[in-house]
Amino acid sequence: MSITTQQLLQILPNAGQSAGVFVSALNTAMNHYQIVGLKRVAAFIAQVGHESGQLKCLVENLNYSADALRKTWPSRFDVELATAVARKPEHIANIAYGNRMGNTASGDGWKYRGRGLIQVTGKANYRACGETLGLDLITQPELLEKPQHACMSAAWFWASNGLNTLADAGKFDAITQRINGGHNGAADRQALYAMALKVLV
Repeated sequence: MSITTQQLLQILPNAGQSAGVFVSALNTAMNHYQIVGLKRVAAFIAQVGHESGQLKCLVENLNYSADALRKTWPSRFDVELATAVARKPEHIANIAYGNRMGNTASGDGWKYRGRGLIQVTGKANYRACGETLGLDLITQPELLEKPQHACMSAAWFWASNGLNTLADAGKFDAITQRINGGHNGAADRQALYAMALKVLV
């Protein structure tokens, strides 16, 4: 099952011209990682659609307010620190992602912030993704901002986290949990999934 630009726009109407740019790369990536059939494709398109702001954002936006920092990372930002670094994305990334997910050097949090259609985050994940895709993501993390690599990295993440199995079982909330670590944006993800199931029949 290949998805057409027209179908992609029906599911992700805000994608605009990006739909035409991404459709071929999405089909290639989905086929490569066995994301085939209605349930898998619908779940994948819904999740990457949400994660990327409907194919518009390929780099994590870390422009948080102090309140949002406290809510998102309560163990990493106390009131004083959240107030000091609010709206400073580079500082926020280095605190939020510092000394975890393989990030060890100063600045790794920012360098290896979320990229791609499913935000690959952290040096260890960049290394694993790069080794699989044959890309040097350690020295060139911005490669994940190119459509073909953004799609392939998302499909790699999907397959390596067993999400085809969850999609086959219709466990969409479990997919969200595995991608997000929580249920942020659950309503939007569900709406996109319902639309994808309708459009792709």
